[in-house]
Amino acid sequence: MSHCHAFRVRISLVLDLLVLLVLLRPCVPLLMFICLTNNERHNEGATITVIATVTKRREDNTTENYKLGRRKTKSPTARERKKKEKMILSRGKTDSASSRHAASGGGMQQQQRKAPAPATLEDFIIRRDYTGARAFLEYANDEQDEGEETAQQNEQQQKLIDQWIAFCNFHLGDYQQALTQYQALRDPQLDLNIAVCMFYLGLYEEAQQLMEGTADTPLKQRLLFHLAHKLGDDQQWADLLDTLLSTPSVEQQLSLASMHYMRAHYQEAIDVYKRVLVDNKDYLAINVYLALCFYKLDYYDMSQEVLDVYLSQHADSTIAINLKACNRFRLFSGRVAEQVIKNIADNGTFGADLIRHNLVVFRNGEGALRVLPALLNIVPEARLNLAIYYLKQGDVQEAHALMKELQPTSPHEYILKGVVHAALGQQLGSKEHIKTAQQNLHLVGSSATECDTIPGRQSMASAFFLYEQFEEVLVYMNSIRSYFVNDDVFNYNFAQAKCATGYYKEAEELLVQISDMDIKNQHTYCMILSKCHIHCGHPELAWNIFITRDTNAEAFVLLQLIANECYKCEEFWVAAKAFDMLEKLDPSPENWEGKRGACAGVLYAMATKAQRGRPSGGISEVIGLLRESSNSQADSMIKTIRKHISTFK
Repeated sequence: MSHCHAFRVRISLVLDLLVLLVLLRPCVPLLMFICLTNNERHNEGATITVIATVTKRREDNTTENYKLGRRKTKSPTARERKKKEKMILSRGKTDSASSRHAASGGGMQQQQRKAPAPATLEDFIIRRDYTGARAFLEYANDEQDEGEETAQQNEQQQKLIDQWIAFCNFHLGDYQQALTQYQALRDPQLDLNIAVCMFYLGLYEEAQQLMEGTADTPLKQRLLFHLAHKLGDDQQWADLLDTLLSTPSVEQQLSLASMHYMRAHYQEAIDVYKRVLVDNKDYLAINVYLALCFYKLDYYDMSQEVLDVYLSQHADSTIAINLKACNRFRLFSGRVAEQVIKNIADNGTFGADLIRHNLVVFRNGEGALRVLPALLNIVPEARLNLAIYYLKQGDVQEAHALMKELQPTSPHEYILKGVVHAALGQQLGSKEHIKTAQQNLHLVGSSATECDTIPGRQSMASAFFLYEQFEEVLVYMNSIRSYFVNDDVFNYNFAQAKCATGYYKEAEELLVQISDMDIKNQHTYCMILSKCHIHCGHPELAWNIFITRDTNAEAFVLLQLIANECYKCEEFWVAAKAFDMLEKLDPSPENWEGKRGACAGVLYAMATKAQRGRPSGGISEVIGLLRESSNSQADSMIKTIRKHISTFK
């Protein structure tokens, strides 16, 4: 009998490959740095934003750090520039952010001391309190002098105020409003700022066209660099890469490091960050960027060690707390991670979407349908995790609907797409979907960066599983077995490969130790375990599995497997009982012939005093089976048995 039913690939075969999940994947910030200049300010949300911006046309959620330069303002002194740059890079908190955290009990001792209220716009900007700065500007706007003599001055003052309000809106994450305000000013000198806003809104081609007439500046280079990446212009990207590599400025180097990060070249990003940090030890935020890279490389202990340097100075940082929670999730459990993050979950700070998303992950998918759909175009991982949730619920079509338009760019996206197609291919019996799954999984498993990682080897094992090359499956699964000793899903898949290659005893041991009832109730599990029991000399255990199953089409297939496998293994008595049941359900000639042959085998086993294939009740049980048959040959067999009954005693 064909054993195709016994070796169907279970969805969880690949679900556990996702390095980012236990059930779901927590989200950590993506990095992108385009400018970090002396005269430009940014808040925590701009530097390593997690996904606090909701835009209509933005398809992915990266965190580029474009800074909008000030126009028509008095240039600060060198001392002031140095002081401001140090404050920006040291990642101090904005007044508004600090006050929110103070309400929840977070913050540093110095933040608990009441600071003097800002008196000027410059003070607000230095503190990175952009909400306060915007309110200050709107108040100043209402206080303009009236009269014909001051009309021209008021017009110039109004333009300056509008520029600063747009600047504040940009740093508060309201990129659409900032774009509208900059465009209304109709100042060609602001085209670069407009292009920056367009980039944040996902208007990459429009930003590219607008920058064609702007002056060549370091900011323009960085923006073009990231646009080339977004638009897939490899030639321009390579040219700008050479330019950035030859530029020693901190801004250019951080932009280069962020590009390494986005392209999953985490070690290269770490090398750049370390070089920058050697000469700029007071730029504490770089420790957060290093921690993110270590997290991506699965070095969670090292990530936390580096992150603690930053947290020791800025204990209320949303980004740092979130990353700490993700590390705890990897090292311990979702419950531990939730304890870290719960104090900032409802504070209304930037990154609230990220926090809500990760709480779903830490709670093992609880609230997924309530939270994740609204975050699909905000948090990149939301789409992936919602697809995984649907897979776990058995709703493969919904998972496919989410993933079919996704163009994978990272290993976990290729893996998940492979999972969805494998599941759908099994559900629909579609070779096309199975082929797509094979391609995606094989691509990950054979890539130079993933081939020696755990998910890379799991991917290759899964691809070979779908190819039905089970000897190759064992090679890869054996290499990572020590990491999944008590993992029911891994053991289930490992047992399938063992059974398919004839290692029945080992497969039986793996299957028996599985405790997950969702797996144990599956038809495939019962088929494989029954086959292993039979080949290990325990046919009665296989028969017991059948009699505890509900009577349905799957039970009929299981009965066929038991009958045929027992016959092949010379377990004739159980084979006879199975064929007898099959004959009652389907009185076809094939089932009668199977029953007749099995009964003859029982007689032979009894006559030769064989150790197996004999009924405990003796020859009378065989006669009882034959009496229940409607085939005329049964009577002839009974007569022959009675004639030679002494031979079987």
